[in-house]
Amino acid sequence: MADPKSVLEFAKRNDVKILDLRFTDLPGLWHHISYPIEQLTEAAFEDGFGMDGSSIRGWAAIHESDMLLIPDPGSSLLDPFTEVSTLVMVADVIDPVTKQRYDRDPRYIARKAELYLASSGIADTAYFGAEAEFFIFDNVRFDQREQHGFYFIDAEEGRWNSGRAENNLGYRPRFREGYFPVPPTDHYQDLRSEMVVAMQNAGLMVECHHHEVATAGQTEIDLRFNSLVKSADSMLLFKYIVKNVANQYGKTITFMPKPIYGDNGSGMHTHQSLWKEGKPLFAGDGYAGLSQLALWYIAGLIKHGPALAALIAPTTNSYKRLVPGFEAPVNLAYSRRNRSAACRIPMYSAAPQARRVEFRPPDPSCNPYLAFAAMMMAGLDGIENKMDPGPPLDKDVYDLTPEELAKVPSMPGSLEDALDALERDSGFLLKGDVFTEELLRTYIEYKREREVNAVRLRPHPYEFLLYYDI
Repeated sequence: MADPKSVLEFAKRNDVKILDLRFTDLPGLWHHISYPIEQLTEAAFEDGFGMDGSSIRGWAAIHESDMLLIPDPGSSLLDPFTEVSTLVMVADVIDPVTKQRYDRDPRYIARKAELYLASSGIADTAYFGAEAEFFIFDNVRFDQREQHGFYFIDAEEGRWNSGRAENNLGYRPRFREGYFPVPPTDHYQDLRSEMVVAMQNAGLMVECHHHEVATAGQTEIDLRFNSLVKSADSMLLFKYIVKNVANQYGKTITFMPKPIYGDNGSGMHTHQSLWKEGKPLFAGDGYAGLSQLALWYIAGLIKHGPALAALIAPTTNSYKRLVPGFEAPVNLAYSRRNRSAACRIPMYSAAPQARRVEFRPPDPSCNPYLAFAAMMMAGLDGIENKMDPGPPLDKDVYDLTPEELAKVPSMPGSLEDALDALERDSGFLLKGDVFTEELLRTYIEYKREREVNAVRLRPHPYEFLLYYDI
């Protein structure tokens, strides 16, 4: 359904009653507004639907908050979770005064990144394939007030329930040993399969699903790669489906990078490659079967890694996963197969079309439109400036001497450090007006005030254990 007429025919054929338009705030949360289907006409695909953007995080101030939502006919689908037949479409945000795309709409930023790629002459398509991990919990409680702060998580599959007296059948993954167990240790095979079927019914292409390393229901479902904007659209639909299928079974999902102390966090390893006229540009006769262009792209990711961190690992919680010596790849280096390097070259296939780089620091708390666009812009900067990625990191990092390890650059250790890095190194994002200075300033100010400073001001529960009796 790539045109308005086809969408209207589809709605009539399926007796649709409600139109639901989806759009994304700056941090990356999907929002929606619904209309009776009679309001959807061919003219509406040009005229749009009015909405108030004043309360959307990172958007306009209240005195300039009127916005238009323009439905994208290529994104239409039937919502699988509503009782009333509902047609969903992703919308682009338009300034009603200028009739131009709204600069703070994350989807527009991703669109501009694709246009910049095409105008560069380097490639015409950037493919992204993200592997989003998440946890399936049975109960979560949290609160933060003036005189108390706590969180409490429970999961039937959590190893901490092994000593429970009632209704205990055992079979729970040990901490950091949850990779690929079969049922009954893997409690959620059927639930994940239902998620996959729902995704397929919604038009997403799924490659596989499995239990992840952590206990307490850590899961990964991999989508097939697609172009930049389509992959970002798919990731938001992915999250919507996962959360709603789990909710139907009395479960709750979190994409927080590190919800459980002492076990693996959730990443979003992102595979990426450039193509031109249907031909892969990352295949060659260099290291790990890569082309020189691919190595320059990798060098861009490495050079700009600290600045990228603010967009690909954008929460204070992200840096409880990105800790040296633990499971997350903080070393800004590249390697074939070595998962301790930030840039890994998968070696599953020698086919030219399979040549790609997997960038491992991102996590699923990011806004995919901003994250994918920023990673591609970093890679293109590496190509345009023919950057040298240096030697590959083919050693086990635990075998490196302190002197050797000190020579390997690393990701920032906190969101504050990442935001500082983005302030110092943002020129590569401003090329082609893909990101604007105003947008980045808004993003950085929002993150500092609403997240970094908000967490800094509040006592941490562990501080009571450390300091109460001082």
